[in-house]
Amino acid sequence: MLSTGLLLGGLASLAAAQFPPPSEGVKVIKSKFHENVTISFKEPGLCESTPGVKSYAGHVHLPPGLLDDGSGEKQDYPVNTFFWFFEARHEPENAPLAIWLNGGPGGSSMIGLLGENGPCFIDDDSKSTIHNPWSWNNHVNMLYIDEPNQVGFSYDIPTNVTIYTGSEEAIIVPTNFSTETPQTNLTTRIGTLSSQKSSHTTNSTQQAAHALWHFAQTFFTEFPHYKPNDDRISMWAESYGGHYGPGFMRFFQQQNEKILNGTIDVEHAHYLHLDTLGIVNGYLDAVLQEEASIIFPFNNTYDIKVINKTVYDGLMHNFTREGGCRDQIIQCQKELVGIEKNALRAAREFPSKLCPKMEDACVMSGEMAFENSNSARFDISHPKNDPFPPPHYIGYLAQEKALGALASPVNFTMSSKTVALNFIATLDEIHGGFLDAVGYLLDSGVKVHMMYGDLDFACNWIGGEMSSLAIPYSRAEDFKKAGYTPLITSEGVGGLTRQFGNFSFTRVYQAGHMIPMYQPEAAYEIFMRALFNRDIPTGLLPVHDELSTVGPPDTWHVKQAPPEAPEPKCYILAPETCTPEIWEKVKSGKVTVKDYFVVEDEEVGDGEL
Repeated sequence: MLSTGLLLGGLASLAAAQFPPPSEGVKVIKSKFHENVTISFKEPGLCESTPGVKSYAGHVHLPPGLLDDGSGEKQDYPVNTFFWFFEARHEPENAPLAIWLNGGPGGSSMIGLLGENGPCFIDDDSKSTIHNPWSWNNHVNMLYIDEPNQVGFSYDIPTNVTIYTGSEEAIIVPTNFSTETPQTNLTTRIGTLSSQKSSHTTNSTQQAAHALWHFAQTFFTEFPHYKPNDDRISMWAESYGGHYGPGFMRFFQQQNEKILNGTIDVEHAHYLHLDTLGIVNGYLDAVLQEEASIIFPFNNTYDIKVINKTVYDGLMHNFTREGGCRDQIIQCQKELVGIEKNALRAAREFPSKLCPKMEDACVMSGEMAFENSNSARFDISHPKNDPFPPPHYIGYLAQEKALGALASPVNFTMSSKTVALNFIATLDEIHGGFLDAVGYLLDSGVKVHMMYGDLDFACNWIGGEMSSLAIPYSRAEDFKKAGYTPLITSEGVGGLTRQFGNFSFTRVYQAGHMIPMYQPEAAYEIFMRALFNRDIPTGLLPVHDELSTVGPPDTWHVKQAPPEAPEPKCYILAPETCTPEIWEKVKSGKVTVKDYFVVEDEEVGDGEL
């Protein structure tokens, strides 16, 4: 595999400090169109502090068998997909709607909601909230979804578990608590999660798209608190969202076409008015972004040398040589074409049959070299044990108050190991076709806007730019001819943008993987200008088919000094924030912990939360 760190990062970050309380005040609506499909929800009263602005959290419940797709993939388990819907702060009845998805695969969208672009951030006590003036729900109805199944608060069958985070990767063990409750400590917790069965969730972007479309069919036709005058639906996706966003929107658009021509095989299917696809530091193409993962650690606009020239030359030779890593990825992508239609479950059971030469050819990779450095994957100016963006939301969602308000029968899972390993087994990361998906959407009239923070290694802007220039669509040559021009915000210049018509790519300055946390205004302005049909650089010009930015053909002339690096700060629910030395003391209980932060590392017993 090329970037298992992208897939597996943060898997130990599970918040299961206690069992969820009994659900109260939950409304349940039965679908008028599909037997045994229901929506359960309530007003949680959390996060949004603006008077009169409502939010609703709940689940869309899909029974076993609904997602059987006729290709041998059987859904013999329930799918209970969690959502948190926020009305726009201004005129929600006239506002469009945007879906937000984090990546992983297996990452919860609560990361984005509570740590990037939602109505609030979580304070460092992991209990209180901070109003976010740059929330994306200022003028847009926002829908945050935990997908696929077993991610975040989405679940199949609630299962009592014991969670051990003391090892390199979290270990989750289904446990019968009827006879005895295990002793807990700083690295051993108990709670209720999904079953952890790999056969009870999806294993590819294609499968996940199918499940999300059925969620959307139910939510957009039957959720009683979404009856807009503006029915436009957009999707913004981050990180592995470079697969999710294009893959999901392509499937939605294909279903729309079947609805229009009368070939859809689903009763009561509802046309979804697709407006905009937004990609935030997304992973679109393995060939291009693997090459970029070699370039970026050696040559970036901050002159940070994560690897030296000898390592760089060796990696690039291995990548470009005949029969090397690039050739094997391309060959693997050819072998994978169409596999989602007939052999995904077999691929999961017998992964060695898929692309055996690629793994050997790509052992020497930029990802592997980077892992041996002291830099953070999501921000090369930060230390490996990066405390930013702060993971306070994990502790917040472990509270009984939050669990009760959200009426969740399961504890929060920030990142699902089960889902990640499923996607690894089917080589979904390597699977091509997502550049084609973006091109198809553009030629279908869907707007596409890409933004990349220029400090991120994991899905860096070099690979993002390469991907943008490789998208095959009818105006591709016109897009390539457009130059870069400054992204203007009230704070000055926030980056550089290339735009032609409804398609843009922006390099955002001084931002890591999660742009809205680093540069909230720049991210907000890109989002708003995209949805309301204004040019991305200024927001002053209406977008038309021939709109083209003017300027230099690349952005390498703009170099900046790196920001000051933060000191590591160990948050025990996110072990990746802890240095190895401190984590060893956490495991042995020789620390004092306050609000999930290690405040002393002396030999003082088990500590307290």
